[in-house]
Amino acid sequence: MPHFDMFANRLAKMYKHISKWARRQGVTCYRIYDHDVPQFPFAIDKYESYLYVSEYDTDYYMDEEDREVWFLRCLSKIAEQTDTMIDKIFIKTRKQQKGKKQYEKQEQEEDGEAVQTVVMENGLQFKVNLSEYLDTGLFLDHRPLREKVRSEAEGKNVLNLFAYTGSFSVYAASAKANLVVTLDLSNTYLRWAKENMELNGLYDESKHYFIQDDVKEWLADPPNNLQYDIIIMDPPTFSNSKRMREVLDIQRDHITLINNALAMLSPNGVLYFSTNFRRFKLDTESLGHATIKDITAQTIPEDFRDKKIHYCYKIT
Repeated sequence: MPHFDMFANRLAKMYKHISKWARRQGVTCYRIYDHDVPQFPFAIDKYESYLYVSEYDTDYYMDEEDREVWFLRCLSKIAEQTDTMIDKIFIKTRKQQKGKKQYEKQEQEEDGEAVQTVVMENGLQFKVNLSEYLDTGLFLDHRPLREKVRSEAEGKNVLNLFAYTGSFSVYAASAKANLVVTLDLSNTYLRWAKENMELNGLYDESKHYFIQDDVKEWLADPPNNLQYDIIIMDPPTFSNSKRMREVLDIQRDHITLINNALAMLSPNGVLYFSTNFRRFKLDTESLGHATIKDITAQTIPEDFRDKKIHYCYKIT
């Protein structure tokens, strides 16, 4: 069986270090462990008093009986080292997701009630759902990029594409952006995005617009000639939702998406493009006269340490 003391010691060390950092930052949602010990393939995130534990597929083999014993001991160690009640730990198994599965509802708890909480990040509040979806509603690794957008958004027109639950939109609105357009294929997530805006007392119907549409199609034929000073694009790696006319494959489609978005930028505007696709290669030769700066290193937060959780580019 794997060495549990090694796992427990590493988890305790990182929990102590990252928790102190988070308190100084005023952040109540952060990662405390990320597959640090190979035999324990978990990502462990803290959301207020809850833990969200993602178990990743690996080639590490155990028979079913041994695995059950191993898993229960892991859960016990996680609870013990983080001083968390077992009933406040949520477990998700992450496999390679295709299409819209990453956004579909998972099986709910036995009582059928969603477990939600509100977390704090850089003075802003966000609703997260710990029980119904594979993801909670807030991508923790984009915290530095969200703060960067806020630092630049005052008086600007901001377009948030593949917006998910609208965290970038909330940051832009908090900076008193002139206009914030939030676009996503899912009405569920757009409602959630609006709730996050309202949660922070920011929603202004004259400045904040929520659009349900296929981003790829919308960019190919925008409804007006409005130009944006900041565009955020964080697309899924792959999607074949029934509401989409064509499958989205980010490696294949990123040039079309980026070029169409660049056509909507103001003369001094900036596009922030990010992807979590680990094998992603940016086709710089197909981006014409665009100026591209790889800002990945500057956008990886402290709690993700040296993990390359995403790629991020500043394109003008």
